[in-house]
Amino acid sequence: MQEDRVSIITTAGLTRRFGPITALDNLTLELPSAGVIGLVGPNGSGKSTLIRTLLGLIRPTDGTATVLGSPITSPAAYAARVGVLIESPAFSSGLSARANLVSIARLRRLPLARVDAVLTQVGLAGRDREPVKQFSLGMKQRLGIAAALLSDPELLILDEPTNGLDPAGIVEIRELLRDLGRNGRTVIVSSHQLSEIEAVCDHLVVIRFGKLIFSGPMAEMMKRTREHIDIAAEHDADMDRLQTALVADGWNVTAVDDILRVAASVTRAAELNRAAMASGVTLRRLELAQDNLEEIFLEMTGRVDGELASSRAAANGTVAA
Repeated sequence: MQEDRVSIITTAGLTRRFGPITALDNLTLELPSAGVIGLVGPNGSGKSTLIRTLLGLIRPTDGTATVLGSPITSPAAYAARVGVLIESPAFSSGLSARANLVSIARLRRLPLARVDAVLTQVGLAGRDREPVKQFSLGMKQRLGIAAALLSDPELLILDEPTNGLDPAGIVEIRELLRDLGRNGRTVIVSSHQLSEIEAVCDHLVVIRFGKLIFSGPMAEMMKRTREHIDIAAEHDADMDRLQTALVADGWNVTAVDDILRVAASVTRAAELNRAAMASGVTLRRLELAQDNLEEIFLEMTGRVDGELASSRAAANGTVAA
């Protein structure tokens, strides 16, 4: 089981301050080896600071951490065993994918045989002699991941690997990440694409303003989901009347866009339909549903920018703009 895996990363009281801003706040966690780990949080939550601190690019203000069993005070001890893709990869656009990777391998004194291995691994073996300038964004991201895999790292850290990709490109990267995780490698993915995190990750870490909100198997997080029933009146003009009647009847009802969301088990669908009919409203929609990761995430971290800004200001003792 995932809980029994060796910890590939540990942190204890990890803290990083930038002036009055606390980017990491007494962060203590253990991340399992093998599989795909999602790192999520609102903008400014400390995800990038955490990644850079683990890589030894930023020194913590307080606390300790280890990566692959070595302290982050000695990043040279594990650097060769970690592959990283942060932001958009930079390649020579006039050179082929193969030529770019060969150049990187020679600079890092890595076996050239790794070039063919990673091109195959990321699905670019048949396109490797084409100039990079002809590549789609998805293919460039694959090439960036290939470059990060050149050293055959035990740990792969990817920051927003699907950012800016079209749906086809997102599916490509999703399948690649799944394959990497299945083959025993540990992949940490920081992303705002929560649907992709839900689809691909085995383990999840949620941080909010530098504080750890959740760390555990994705299945454990998804146990927090709640069933609900989405309904809509046949005529839009009846929506307010329907909501008022249902609330008066004891139902927990929230207006969401053009529907009413009723917090109730799907087993009460027929009862809800009868309640709507009793109020004199015919339903054109009655849909049984369950929360997804995005809905749980918003409940945990805040739903709107104003709410997040106010919380951030309160956490740092400042006044929100």
